[in-house]
Amino acid sequence: MGNDTSDETSDDKFMELATITVPSAIPMVALVGPGDSYLRIIEKTFPDIRVTVRGNEIFAKGDDIQVVKFEFLIKELLVLLRSGQGLSDDAVMRSIAMTNHDPVDHPAEVLSLNILSNRGKSIRPKTANQKRYVEAIDENTITFGVGPAGTGKTYLAMAKAIQSLQAKQVNRIILTRPAVEAGERLGFLPGTLQEKIDPYLRPLFDALHDMIDQDSIPRLMQSGIIEIAPLAYMRGRTLNDAFIILDEAQNTSAEQMKMFLTRLGFGSKMVITGDTTQIDLPHGAQSGLKIVHEILDGVEDIAFIPLDSEDVVRNRLVGEIVNAYGRHDAGKPTIPNVTRQIRTGNGDR
Repeated sequence: MGNDTSDETSDDKFMELATITVPSAIPMVALVGPGDSYLRIIEKTFPDIRVTVRGNEIFAKGDDIQVVKFEFLIKELLVLLRSGQGLSDDAVMRSIAMTNHDPVDHPAEVLSLNILSNRGKSIRPKTANQKRYVEAIDENTITFGVGPAGTGKTYLAMAKAIQSLQAKQVNRIILTRPAVEAGERLGFLPGTLQEKIDPYLRPLFDALHDMIDQDSIPRLMQSGIIEIAPLAYMRGRTLNDAFIILDEAQNTSAEQMKMFLTRLGFGSKMVITGDTTQIDLPHGAQSGLKIVHEILDGVEDIAFIPLDSEDVVRNRLVGEIVNAYGRHDAGKPTIPNVTRQIRTGNGDR
């Protein structure tokens, strides 16, 4: 009997107990989820603690470090619920990921930052890196957002541009992309020049339609308040009082990147987005986005924000695909650029 008591006391020394009281204004189902679905997600993350729910109280007992993290997570979710936001499986999983960062990020601060609202839909960052990206745009004249597809680089930049226009911080928005062909050449595509470049600019139109009433888009474009054009159209211009977004910047040459950056005028902001793993430049040409960080590193009022697979906000599989390709590329031997060597060795070609 004495030994049993001693063992129990010994075990308890390594056990943390936390009690969290859920305010009566918040229904318990909003926190634990329909059929306890959110709670099950959380329990899988903290396998070394035992969670019990009684009335409006949650008890957690187990590994001291995990109990502290669990308590922090639940309190962050309660802050979100008190702000009027609902939870979802995705929001819970992203909150868990943020609490595992070092240093720890606060999910309530990230997920409650409202950038823009349209037709009842609010646009917010969904990850800590996305929040840093949005804040960098606020704090710097030029911001680079670099990361894989689906990390919200262009979408959030577009939301910040429209927010700036609505707040009268700028007079116009300029959206541009390099018209780099992936297997097709503009000259061989059917239609007028505008019809040829439309496929390159379509992703920008799609984002725009999510954020502005569709009826007002033609008027804003006709008046020049919103301009969408290929990068080549930027040459020779000085862009004052504008919010300028360069999308797919990995497909700019070093010369094009310099040309674009030197278009910056007074009262303007620039956001440059791209994915250095998806370069479509011909003949192994060097990407302007790959070298610009080295060139501009340390220049005041310019920020570089990296985004990664954890910031992907598309289907869960997209993040896993990005990681799988990253692992594959990391283990792949470097292949000499044979095409470039042949062209260099034959000056008459």
